[in-house]
Amino acid sequence: MAEATHPLGHARRVPDKAACILAETDEVMTYAEMEASANQGARLMRDLGLKRGDVVAVILENGFETFRIAWAAQRIGVFLTSLSTKSSVGDLAYILRDSDARLVIASDALAGELKQATEGLDVAAYSITGQGGLRAWSDARSAFSADPLEDPQPGTDMLYSSGTTGRPKGVRPTLPDGPLDAPTPLMTMGRDLYGMNADTLYLSTSPLYHAAPLRWAMTVHRFGGTVVIMSRFDAEQALALIEKHRITASTWVPTHFVRLLKLPDAVRARYDTSSMTAAVHAAAPCPVPVKQAMIDWWGPIVHEYYSGTETCGITALSAQEWLAKPGSVGRAVLGRVRILDDAYREQSVGAVGEVYFSDGPAFAYHNDPDKTAKAHSPQGWATLGDIGRLDEDGYLFLTDRKGFMIISGGVNIYPQEIENLLIVHPAVADVAVIGAPDDEMGERVVAVVQPTDWADAGPALAEALTRIAREQLGGVKTPRQIDFRRSLPREPTGKLLKRLIREDYYAKDVAS
Repeated sequence: MAEATHPLGHARRVPDKAACILAETDEVMTYAEMEASANQGARLMRDLGLKRGDVVAVILENGFETFRIAWAAQRIGVFLTSLSTKSSVGDLAYILRDSDARLVIASDALAGELKQATEGLDVAAYSITGQGGLRAWSDARSAFSADPLEDPQPGTDMLYSSGTTGRPKGVRPTLPDGPLDAPTPLMTMGRDLYGMNADTLYLSTSPLYHAAPLRWAMTVHRFGGTVVIMSRFDAEQALALIEKHRITASTWVPTHFVRLLKLPDAVRARYDTSSMTAAVHAAAPCPVPVKQAMIDWWGPIVHEYYSGTETCGITALSAQEWLAKPGSVGRAVLGRVRILDDAYREQSVGAVGEVYFSDGPAFAYHNDPDKTAKAHSPQGWATLGDIGRLDEDGYLFLTDRKGFMIISGGVNIYPQEIENLLIVHPAVADVAVIGAPDDEMGERVVAVVQPTDWADAGPALAEALTRIAREQLGGVKTPRQIDFRRSLPREPTGKLLKRLIREDYYAKDVAS
């Protein structure tokens, strides 16, 4: 094994280099420390009877333990399933059962929830130091040798989608075979598109139980760089960390950009962000004015890609490409983009349809052949459920999620276009556009707005937003109803849980 792109090799060459830094405390975990814990954890997992293809689940806040356990799993050929720390006991039990987890490890703060969730399940349950009446993972791990395994086997993750349109689905990729340091698609992207290498100082802004934050941080570890971990996102703190650590690469979601841009000008000007060479965003399409404002502020380092937990394909584009193709999410860098209609016929340039990828990595939804089949066309191409179009140069433009499309009076209306317009209004902190039941039109367009200042919630703001929508989008796309809420349900990554909002309106319709 070459070990050139794996923490095992970095621990030997630069043992005292920081693998991770906790943003709030400046505590450091070196490559030598991370490697020792990973080897001990891997030996403990094997001692517990785990074999290649088994599943290890974790419920952890952002911190060192995520990587100690993830790198342990990666070297014994098992799948790592990372669960949201915001999950209910019922959801934890569902995922543990659905994933067929053999082992689950929780933070001390979540030990009580784990103990409840594992009642009646055949799974070995630990908390880090033994809280909540569970066994102590750290103590059990320390009893094993920190020497490298004689027969390592590469593992990977099996993560669950966030469930924005239904119950979370476990995405089970093909288990890798070969050396531990075999290249991955994210390594290729990180190196070729974002300049990642051993000198990378990476700011992790989102919860590590989600796919992109976990995978990018582990990719930086493969290069031998340093990951600065935020426990939770705060816009001004993120700017301060960029300046303090001379961050070179970072990952974001559009909601982060909105919050950064709504900081007072004096706060934004206070911090030096010139060390950054790549600010990468994904997770949701970014409104054109927001993306333009970030490029104006940070320069042509704002990169974008489109993919999903399934990683059946990836598109990407640079800031320079986006300036020439505003609103695009790029061209394919993994797989090939196909646009299909409802009859699975491939569409011509400019035609809107469902976005599929051909020639990408294979995946299946764990224990759900029906969902797996629905995510694939008869040609065997895979979709993430988004609607979009290709231009004449092969650049993809997303329209919306298929499940969020509103059909009002027989007309297809895509909420994303309306949301992208309203979010840039200075009085709007957040917005969701949904279809609510309507006896005459089937569905009516409703905008649910979180005001920047709750005192602004009322008829005057509603009228202003209605006027803007009518002037720029026309009468059909103008919300017929604008409601105000103090907050909207979002994942910590910024992903809007629109399903929950829609369910409220449909429940009210049934009740009436």
